[in-house]
Amino acid sequence: MLIGYARVSTADQNPDHQIDALLRAGVAERDIHLDIASGAKASRPKFDLVMQLLRADDTLKVTRLDRLGRSLLHLVTLGAELTEREVGLHVVEQGIDTATPEGRAMFGMLSVLAEYQRELIVANTRDGLAAARARGRAGGRRPRLTTDQAALAQQLYDAGQHTVSKIADMFGVPRSTVYGHLDKTTIGQRPAARREQLAR
Repeated sequence: MLIGYARVSTADQNPDHQIDALLRAGVAERDIHLDIASGAKASRPKFDLVMQLLRADDTLKVTRLDRLGRSLLHLVTLGAELTEREVGLHVVEQGIDTATPEGRAMFGMLSVLAEYQRELIVANTRDGLAAARARGRAGGRRPRLTTDQAALAQQLYDAGQHTVSKIADMFGVPRSTVYGHLDKTTIGQRPAARREQLAR
């Protein structure tokens, strides 16, 4: 089954170009789902619905990667989840199709870049905390996470690699700050539990 996803940031933007491209790519009109929401939002209702509808051997089609992911880290996490669920991804206007060796190689390169970006974020965060301590500022804690840090926190939480406490320590913020940035629909649900829920 082909499922299409389109997104515009505001109601003033016209999604017709995306919808027309998805129709030309073979997606039935009833299977195209449109969000009117910023890509930075953790939860997008139609995107969440699409992720629930997708089953093994389905293909998710979008016009461009920026319609799909909040950040490079989010895209890689999403790509890994789709692969694990045996769902294909076709990015129509950028020629990325995970059903082909070239498409899989492209996502492999994205994974390498995401890992590099993650290491930079962690290193910069630790350097900043060390500099704050050296200047005598107690704690050095920040009230909020940057967009990249929030995306990394979500990735680490979803992957089950770290507890919220460890993620908070990594970024030098209270646990409540990390909880505030996590997608509320995923709190308390590690990947295995979420897959079981989607399979019902």
